[in-house]
Amino acid sequence: MKAKAVALKAGWRRGLTELRQSFTNGPELFSHFLWPVLMLGALFFLRHRDFGSTGFLLGALALPSILGMNAAMGMVSMSQQLTADREDGTLLRAKATPNGMLGYLVGKVVSVAGGLLADLTILLIPGWFLVDGLALGSAHWLTLVWVLVLGVIATLPIGAILGSVFTTARSQGLIQLPMLALIAISGIFYPLTGLPGWLQWIGQLTPIYWMGVGMRSALLADSAVVVEIDHSWRHLEAAAVLGAWAVAGLLLAPVVLRRMARRESGSKVAERRERALQRVA
Repeated sequence: MKAKAVALKAGWRRGLTELRQSFTNGPELFSHFLWPVLMLGALFFLRHRDFGSTGFLLGALALPSILGMNAAMGMVSMSQQLTADREDGTLLRAKATPNGMLGYLVGKVVSVAGGLLADLTILLIPGWFLVDGLALGSAHWLTLVWVLVLGVIATLPIGAILGSVFTTARSQGLIQLPMLALIAISGIFYPLTGLPGWLQWIGQLTPIYWMGVGMRSALLADSAVVVEIDHSWRHLEAAAVLGAWAVAGLLLAPVVLRRMARRESGSKVAERRERALQRVA
């Protein structure tokens, strides 16, 4: 028990160190600002467009959705980091130390979740001044918190599973196209009610959609609910779907990670490094 507590503490410190380094390293600092800046550019062109005859601005509807999408995309960041650490041998070194995998995972959760909160702040503050129609009252803060917390718990284990599937950073890039497809049908840039019925059903199976709904309910006036399915924020359904993804991910991720770690060896790491060098050459 004491050994696990030591591993948890070490993982927490490791995560904070990685988070701090991400804001002092040039390329990583650039990546923190790149996506929010691109999204703010999209919001700039949407800020005065109306959504049908509802009287609501598309920019105001899109900003909370984008925040929810960014939080859900933590699964991609988690998978990318895990795949990169697997390729360069970091994961193998963690496996070789007592409770090393536990400390490693805690560190990754801390660094990825902290980076997500920073990215959301970078997007939300200027976005608040860019678009009209946002309303964050005291009663909505609780909704904002539980959606973010439950959403992160639901998506980060998925990222860990995806990171275990791909053996190289190059192959991990294959995940981008399916993710873009999910974003397109998740009501992020255009309310789901404007899509065909069969796409609405598929979109509602994803955590991205429900995080978008939750963020819209927290950041928009209550009257904006008319653009949602059934004219309801459906908080219970959002909690149920995100909770189901969280439970499934938390049950499957440790099993998948343990199996992946057992297959790791020094020879496999050396083989992947050699292939990477050959591609560079």
